[in-house]
Amino acid sequence: MSLVAFVLVFSAAFAHAGWNVIAHGVSRAGYPFLWWGALSSTLVWIGVVPFTGGLGTADLGAFALGVLVSSALHVAYMVVLQHGYRVGALSTVYATARGTGPFLSVIVAMLLFGERPSPLALVGVAVVIGGIVAIGFVDRAGSASAVSSAPGDSAPVGAARRGIDPGLLFGLLTGVAIAGYTVWDAFVVRSLSLNPVAFMVGTTLAQLPFYSVAVRGRWKGVAALGRAQWRRILAFGILSPLSYILVLHAVQLAPVALVAPLREVSVVLVSLFGALVLHEGSPAWRIGASAVVVAGIALLAV
Repeated sequence: MSLVAFVLVFSAAFAHAGWNVIAHGVSRAGYPFLWWGALSSTLVWIGVVPFTGGLGTADLGAFALGVLVSSALHVAYMVVLQHGYRVGALSTVYATARGTGPFLSVIVAMLLFGERPSPLALVGVAVVIGGIVAIGFVDRAGSASAVSSAPGDSAPVGAARRGIDPGLLFGLLTGVAIAGYTVWDAFVVRSLSLNPVAFMVGTTLAQLPFYSVAVRGRWKGVAALGRAQWRRILAFGILSPLSYILVLHAVQLAPVALVAPLREVSVVLVSLFGALVLHEGSPAWRIGASAVVVAGIALLAV
């Protein structure tokens, strides 16, 4: 992987971890927060489009198709992720999703795009995903206590232990959504040479109608959330698109099979946040699993 692509993806990981921490903090707001997130993302970044190459293509029909499909996939991702944050521990949902997503992305990229990473790179991919999954299993053990101790959560302590861990289930579903939009967006951006900023703005703008329908009849609550959480909403509007804009630039320079796992260094940051700030437990095991992820990243960087 080139140094430029590596720096882009690594920077995206930090931005991604930041917005996920922010989203978890107000996740119980549900669709009103997602509405504000789509609006703020669009308003923050739309003014950047003319200075970054416009749309990047004269084929408006293809651009519109790419944006509409991508927005549908991103809506599915955000809805499942936010619901997972409400019913499961932050680190369980996040780590499971970020392990499943790149694994599926690597498989699909190799099958559809014909990508053939070097054997050493594939070892790095396996190590990164293995470390992420390890973090997910470590956090799963403490998910019940983490959910019950979350501020404002009234679920009984044993709720997460009955049946399938909801954090694990929605983490897996989120991973499937991640793989879907990762592969589709990489295909569209590469095939049309689209401007990643314009493409990201288009997808966030196209999500607004869905979220507007979802919050119908609750506009007073939406306005109240905006007044109370405008700082977090603004931070989300900056960091969420930034994280993916950097990834879209990276997939134009490097194989999806390498970019998708590398961006998951963010799971290390979020997992440590869960342990140190949310007190979700097992900090020593998380640090060990994080070290495995770092080892895999080192192999990818070779």
